[in-house]
Parts: sequence; structure tokens; C-alpha cells
Amino acid sequence: MAMRLRTLLGDHSGTAALKSGSVRSDLVSFDFVDYSPTNKGFKPMVREGAFDVAEMAIVTYLMAKSVGKPMVLLPNVVVARFQHAYALYNAKQGTLKPADLNGKRVGIRSFTTTTGAWLRGILANDHGIDLNSIDWVTFEDAHVAEYIDTTKRAPSGKQIVQMLIDSELDAVLGEKSDHADLRPLFADAGFEEKTWFAKHKVLPINHMVVVSRALSDKHPDIVREVHRLLEQSGNASTAAPQFHADEMHRSLAMIIDYTAQQGLIPRAFKVDELFDHVTRALQS
Repeated sequence: MAMRLRTLLGDHSGTAALKSGSVRSDLVSFDFVDYSPTNKGFKPMVREGAFDVAEMAIVTYLMAKSVGKPMVLLPNVVVARFQHAYALYNAKQGTLKPADLNGKRVGIRSFTTTTGAWLRGILANDHGIDLNSIDWVTFEDAHVAEYIDTTKRAPSGKQIVQMLIDSELDAVLGEKSDHADLRPLFADAGFEEKTWFAKHKVLPINHMVVVSRALSDKHPDIVREVHRLLEQSGNASTAAPQFHADEMHRSLAMIIDYTAQQGLIPRAFKVDELFDHVTRALQS
């Protein structure tokens, strides 16, 4: 009889075949739990162990691991993208470039979002920005309750993009908008992405998949099957992110370094530490 797993997976090109049932197994069945957006399910996974299998933002996973949460990473990437297009400023206040951000008031949904960590890393390491000089304004708590957030919280009821439109913020990270007054902080994001990739050879990972430590400890065969099914589902779509082991390692090493630099984790993990003996062997 198939083991039923309580599962959080968003609707992505690489998960479609699994969620539709066209990829299936005699060993495993999935009880999919819907959260919209999917990231609203990360907090119950981190704080309560709500799922056996869960999509997870990589920075949330790093932070959760740093405080001993019982989760194990699978080498399955479900969301990866370049980040440069997810930063905005209000052109009514004049032109703003990445180099101008020191000392500015910058909004971000939560200081611990993965997109935010990537963008801050890019700004600090490629554009020389002093992240500590920025007046950070946030709107949500971290998924990991143990994290002490020292940023300023936006007034209750305020919306991040509207605050930028109203000139209450100088820039925002992690957002897109087609509002007439708003412009991308990186004026030619496509060019910036190509240049950045040529320099670093990294496609930024946003979301991967984790399993509970109990599942990995007690049912390693089931964990291997979950990985196989996720891989098969990803291979069924030409639009799904595809990572060889060395490509995944480069991306993970960079986001680990960025996350440590920004004080979200107390030390930089080695990439192999993110996996256990079961999931480490699944990398290809």
C-alpha cells in the first residue's frame, strides 16, 4: 500500500506532472495542501513540521537548519530565476541607480526573503553597497520564529508598492509593478543578468524541496522515491529549472555566503551539510 505524504508543492512547470497525477508511484501518494501563495505554507512547515514533503525557500531552509529544525534538503530545484528585475524605484523622485542606495529607505516584504537575500548580496558584492547604511522597512515576520528582526516595521495596513508610489520609500526589493511612476532599479535588467551570469556562472535558486527528518530517518526508500518522482516531473517540462550537481553547488554556495554575510545565519554551511546521508547520495 502506498505511503500517503502530506505535501506542500506550488504550481510550477516542474511540479505539474506530479500534481496532475501523470507521474505516479506504487510506493507513494501525495495529499497536496493548497496555500496561496505557496510561501504561506513555509511558516507552518518550519514552526510546526506541518508536512512530510514541502517546497521551501532556500534562505528559509538555511535559517531553519541553523536553529536545528528537523528538515532535510532534497537536491530538487523547483524555482530558480535571475533576480535583477525584482527591484524598483519611483522615477518621480529622480533617477536612482544601484550605486545610489547607501543611506536610502528601502522596503522589502520580509528581510529574510530569498529574493531579498540574493538582491542584497548582488548589491553588496557587485555594486559596493553598504547594506548596514540602508534604512530597511519590512512588512512581515520571518518564517523562522527564532530570528530576531531588527528592521523597522511598516505602519499597520501599509502596502509595500503603494508606499513606493507615495514616496514613503526610496526603493523596494522583491517586487515587480507596471505602475507608470515606477522603474527598475537595474535599468537594463536583462543585460545585468547576462553580465552577472558571465561573471559568476550561477543561476540563483529560490525554492527547493525538503522532507521531514523523521521521514528520511525511518523511510529512506520513500525519500528516494519522492526525489525520483520530482525529477521525473521536472524532466517532463522543458520550462522546469534543470541543474547538474556542480551548477546546484555553485548556486547554493553563493546563497549560503550571502545569507551568512547578512547575518541571517551564524555561520556559512558547507553545501554538503544541507543534505543527510540519504539525500546527499541523490545528487547527480
